[in-house]
Amino acid sequence: MNKHRIVIYILVLGLLTFLVYLQFRQWQTFDWARFLDHARDLKWRHVIYAVIVTYLAYILRAVRWKVFLRPIRRNTSTLVLISPTLVGFTGLAMLGRAGELIRPYLIARRVNLSFSSQLAVWAVERIFDVAAFTVLMVAAIFLPTQLRSFALARPAYYHWLYVAGYFLSGLVASLFAVAMLVNYKGPIIADRVQRRFSHRGRNLSHRIAQRIREFAGGLNTIQGSLSFLQLSLVSILIWWLIAVSYEQVTLAYGPPMQQLSVSRVLLLMGSSMVGSMLQLPGVGGGSQLATIEALDKVFHIPRELAVSCGILLWLVTFVAVVPVGLLLAHRERLSLRKVAEESESAETCVATQASSPGRARVSPAPADSACSAAPLGVVSIPVFKGDSKSDNFLLHRDAPRRPESESR
Repeated sequence: MNKHRIVIYILVLGLLTFLVYLQFRQWQTFDWARFLDHARDLKWRHVIYAVIVTYLAYILRAVRWKVFLRPIRRNTSTLVLISPTLVGFTGLAMLGRAGELIRPYLIARRVNLSFSSQLAVWAVERIFDVAAFTVLMVAAIFLPTQLRSFALARPAYYHWLYVAGYFLSGLVASLFAVAMLVNYKGPIIADRVQRRFSHRGRNLSHRIAQRIREFAGGLNTIQGSLSFLQLSLVSILIWWLIAVSYEQVTLAYGPPMQQLSVSRVLLLMGSSMVGSMLQLPGVGGGSQLATIEALDKVFHIPRELAVSCGILLWLVTFVAVVPVGLLLAHRERLSLRKVAEESESAETCVATQASSPGRARVSPAPADSACSAAPLGVVSIPVFKGDSKSDNFLLHRDAPRRPESESR
């Protein structure tokens, strides 16, 4: 772990400690006995349903990644991608942001593709996630749902909910416009960004430019309107299943929480997503606090019940993957921390080589290599037949072209 990340974790820990102090200072009458009673009275049947639905969402993430791979790995099965998906989310739960790149790194190794190509898929996948949640949220706000009925009974909430609905609609439209622009002008935009901000920090400008190139490359894996429709529907289904998981957790607490339908728990999901920006490895923090605050202030759930539910929601939707993920990692003899370090080194290598003028662009090998494992000029990815846009991205952006004399 580098010094920069240690400083960030210390700052996050300090901020979370301060927020917890403020929260419990307001709750000086917090009844710990009642809190334990709520935990003991859980209907575990609903908790089990929630965990099952959460795992179904992980499987659908593997299905979605398979659609991304279809142009150049048509025969890749979903089963091949399930293990890297579960191990990747286990790394994210246990290591925090340091484990974010484990999933694309392991998938690159599993299907024998360049790491940079799977970083591209990962970047586009995140856009689909944001857009899918936004579509569900906007539908819940403007269509006749229980969330809309809940807001209509509370004029103050109704106004701000509609403002949020219009804002999210504009966000989706903006994301679509940016995606189209990057799809057609991605390399040009990346080069301009790199030149424009290079005086403010070479590494920063390289990383921003590389993210744009990755996003443009990921968009190239969407082959036509049918693939786009499939990716959109699967993404919406993933987030609907997450909402169902949230609802099942709330139903586990009985009558006090049965007012929270699938459409209403979208507010809890949004709060959790915002709070997750302040997370500590293995313990979370911001996600639970934001969910507890929403239950207390928006839905007026008793504070002891809100705390219990907030913690259980985090355990079911974020930590439940850890036991299976660790078993799979053990079976494949993987060290999550080592893989996280390798993936970070590989990302740094991709960013450096993709933006260094006069140097051959080589992706880190999808196997166990760090940046230095493959010398410059050595192609570390297999050659594919075909001339699709995805093939061009995977081959020519990562590997230098062979001289004509050599190819003859």
